[in-house]
Amino acid sequence: MSEVQQFANQVIDNVEKVIIGKRSAIELVMVALLCEGHVLLEDVPGSGKTMLARSVATSLGISFKRIQCTPDLMPNDVTGVSIFNQKNSEFEFRAGPIFVNILLADEINRATPRTQSALLEAMQEQQVTVDGTTRELPRPFLVLATQNPIEYEGTFPLPEAQLDRFLIRLSLGYPSPQDERQILVNLWREHPITRLEKVVDGSEMLKFQKQVWDVHVDKTLQEYIVNLATATRSHPDLTLGISPRGSLALFKAAQALAAVRGREHVIPEDIKYLAPVTLAHRLIVRPEAELRGHHAQAILAEVLEKTPLSLGSVEE
Repeated sequence: MSEVQQFANQVIDNVEKVIIGKRSAIELVMVALLCEGHVLLEDVPGSGKTMLARSVATSLGISFKRIQCTPDLMPNDVTGVSIFNQKNSEFEFRAGPIFVNILLADEINRATPRTQSALLEAMQEQQVTVDGTTRELPRPFLVLATQNPIEYEGTFPLPEAQLDRFLIRLSLGYPSPQDERQILVNLWREHPITRLEKVVDGSEMLKFQKQVWDVHVDKTLQEYIVNLATATRSHPDLTLGISPRGSLALFKAAQALAAVRGREHVIPEDIKYLAPVTLAHRLIVRPEAELRGHHAQAILAEVLEKTPLSLGSVEE
């Protein structure tokens, strides 16, 4: 078992004490952390989104903060503000909640576009500029944003530029009846999050983030990723296809997934498994195609089916 795999499995096993039956989703959050990426969780209320973020932070022993996005939330409420100190007649910077390892932006689509845009620089460059001064954010840094896909009243849909900053979009979904019974048992007297403990040294994540880049991706698979992106750009049902950032997201996520699963190389199944969660939210479907019932996930599935993979020298 590789170092990365052992590290990831310790975290995943620990988080599963709180988040029952969602190992694949927890694994994808670990993939995002290893890629220095961010996660958008779309799900109904009460499905464990907040607990997932808290459990991962606790397991890693790193800092965690939560902001509740509302229409009156201002950019400075996220990034911080300079306050005049009358004692020394100087401005002092008071850091906002974004200066943290894992930031949960709850119901991000309830914040105004102005406040949503305050996250753009942080998510892309891991830094924040306030009053002309640029400040580095802690590492590792993960934004885990949530939104309710059902309720749209009083919300501000995320623009494409914002969606493109998220490495992965996923949904926890409802638990199976068996898992839900186990959840009821676990919550009988106290929430399992109160008993959760740190199981790894979160600072080691920085070392593993660098190791992920060493995972081999065959040239044939590199071409496959490019061909998938190119196919979306010319698809008749799409107004907007995959950007180069999307191609890179799939490339790096495949490297991280391979590492988490104990391999030193990427296989075709990694790319096919990750494509829906790394690419679908970057597509914009034409209105007339939506009227015919076509949606991004179905179009992407069609692209995956029709785009050939030349086996060549791809590792088994």
